[in-house]
Amino acid sequence: MALLYTSLPDRAKVWLPMLEAAGERMIIGEDAVTDPADVTYLACWQPPADLSRYPSLKAVICVAAGVDHMPPMPEGVVLTRTIASGIETMVRDWVVMATLMLHRQMPVYLEQATTGTWQAQGIYPSHSRCVGIMGIGRIGALAAQTLSGLGFDVAGWSRSGTPVDGIEVYGADGLPDFLQRTDLLVCLLPLTDETRGILNGDLFAQLPHGAMLVHAGRGAHLDMQALQDALNSGRIASAMLDVTDPEPLPADHWAWADPRVIVTPHVASLTDYAEGAEHAINVIRALREGAEIPGLVDQSKGY
Repeated sequence: MALLYTSLPDRAKVWLPMLEAAGERMIIGEDAVTDPADVTYLACWQPPADLSRYPSLKAVICVAAGVDHMPPMPEGVVLTRTIASGIETMVRDWVVMATLMLHRQMPVYLEQATTGTWQAQGIYPSHSRCVGIMGIGRIGALAAQTLSGLGFDVAGWSRSGTPVDGIEVYGADGLPDFLQRTDLLVCLLPLTDETRGILNGDLFAQLPHGAMLVHAGRGAHLDMQALQDALNSGRIASAMLDVTDPEPLPADHWAWADPRVIVTPHVASLTDYAEGAEHAINVIRALREGAEIPGLVDQSKGY
């Protein structure tokens, strides 16, 4: 029984001693596999095209939090996404930073800096802004509670409407009401067939005029042309994007040059290598002991 690892070499240098210390055998790279039947677990970003080569495979462990790129798993093989506290706090930090930057009109000041313009803009107290977070899971809840602690009026939206302590959460049918009360929209949704393209013209039209967008979900959530149209109409005043469609964003894309938009290159989080190894060990132990599998993905839902 062994874990086959097919991801970054630098990560492997951290994983190998941790797996060995935990008493688990780790094979680095498919070329090092001498007996495919030995492979019980696979850790990867993108799995090999033919998983049937590994008849004993029980689990595919995605080395990151997102799994929307993953193909369907063979029968009897579970898929997990990495659960690591570092991911949650890093994304939370990026969301809070972006929210504060838009709230305090940083895109305007950055544009003014290019011409040496000293011009104060309006300052609004945090309690005057209604923040709405689409995707109120582990990361969304952490961001919501942090922003609430800073004085913002925060609500969440998810299809399930699962409650979050101290945060008003709207369910699937409550999306129109959620959007109408949201001055600053944060997207942290998983990418599924239902959420692909959800940030579109129809959705933007339901926001208050002059709303702001913080996007750290997946690039395919956002219709970039709809965003440009909403910016030009004034429906959206400014946006901060960590994910785009396409990705990476071409150097000549309009969003780079638009002063109302701040783009970061998908850097809201990076999975800590040691935390990722610890997660893989926990998955292996859970499968062996018949316990609850951390990060288990329901592929019918996509998360």
